[in-house]
Amino acid sequence: MWRGITKAFDRLDPVTNTTALRDVVVIRPAHDADIAPLHDLAELDSAAPLEGPVLVAVVEGHVWAAMGLNGGRVIADPFRPSAGAVELLHLRETQLRAARQHQLPGRASRLGTWILRGRQPASSTRSPRSTS
Repeated sequence: MWRGITKAFDRLDPVTNTTALRDVVVIRPAHDADIAPLHDLAELDSAAPLEGPVLVAVVEGHVWAAMGLNGGRVIADPFRPSAGAVELLHLRETQLRAARQHQLPGRASRLGTWILRGRQPASSTRSPRSTS
C-alpha cells in the first residue's frame, strides 16, 4: 500500500503541485450531496457524468477528481493540479478490488465474519480460553 502512495507522489513536482505535500486529499465514496459537484466536474472535464458507484477525491471541501467503480473512468478538474488525486483514486480502487477478490464465498464468509467478531456459530463448541 505505502509503495503505491510513494509512487504516486514521487512523480509529482512539489513546487508546482500543491496536492503533493501541503493539501490533504480525502478519498471517499460519493454521497447524494456530491451529485451537483460531480455534474459540474464532468462539465469542466468535457465528459459525461459518471454513473453507478463513484469514489471522489476531495481537497479542502472541493471535489477535484472522481472515478467510477463500474469501469474505472475518471473525471478531474483540468484547472487544478489533480494528477496526485487521480493517482490516489486509482490506488484506492485497486485496494477495493483486491479486498473483493479475497472475500470468502457463502457460509465461509459468514464463518469468517463470526471469527473476526470473536464469536462462533451456535452449532460449534467453544474451547476454553486461558486468562492472564
